[in-house]
Amino acid sequence: MAVNGISDSEWALRVDLAALYRLAALHGWDDLVATHISARLPGPQHHFLINPFGLLFEEVTASSLVKVDLDGTIVEPGEYGINYAGFVIHSAIHAARPDAHFIIHFHTADGMAVSAHAEGLLPLNQRALTVIPSLRYHDYEGIALDLDERERLVADLGDGHFMLLRNHGTLALGHSPGRAWRRIYQLETACTAQVRTLSIGRDNVLLAPQAAQDTVRRQIDRNRQPVEGKRDLDDLIWEAALRRVARHAPGFDS
Repeated sequence: MAVNGISDSEWALRVDLAALYRLAALHGWDDLVATHISARLPGPQHHFLINPFGLLFEEVTASSLVKVDLDGTIVEPGEYGINYAGFVIHSAIHAARPDAHFIIHFHTADGMAVSAHAEGLLPLNQRALTVIPSLRYHDYEGIALDLDERERLVADLGDGHFMLLRNHGTLALGHSPGRAWRRIYQLETACTAQVRTLSIGRDNVLLAPQAAQDTVRRQIDRNRQPVEGKRDLDDLIWEAALRRVARHAPGFDS
């Protein structure tokens, strides 16, 4: 059964994406009407959904999301357009990475701080160690308004799942809302921990031993122990996240 002429599959995707926006707002990771979270729609048209330019994250609903194609054409025009810089970044990655069903990009204070640090994300804690093996960097070229930057952006991303856009912010992607949310949460909290750690000075800061860093790289893809249950971790995280959104930011699914 369709909702307002939208197929069940698209509506479910819209609800998940709207929930991601509300989660970001609950964490204080929004930036007025800037920054973006997008979701690729299934099918050969290469359409994706992104936030309407003018709504706060806490105001985004499933029905207000805007459908756009890889050329920047709004498929179903409505009251709002989209942020062009958001289109440039998200269209580049959706076109290049089939596994990037969901892409999250923020301008948080701590994310911007670490993006501007010459050493990038440091191996200061366990959270950072889980991010660094798949973290990539893209140098700042100005506001992302030039289409030719897309080629360099995706080249720098390569097969990574996390990115620090230098002097700009954070980005993470995933094949599911739970995977994308877990990754951006890892990156953002690792950045916050680094800012707090370095606030006491760079001298005497303890980096994780190289042997431990190598161990974490191996452990990231470990088989789960039977005691942890059979449920997929990303599914568990997403179900818990949806419960939180329903409690604290209802109405996202309208």
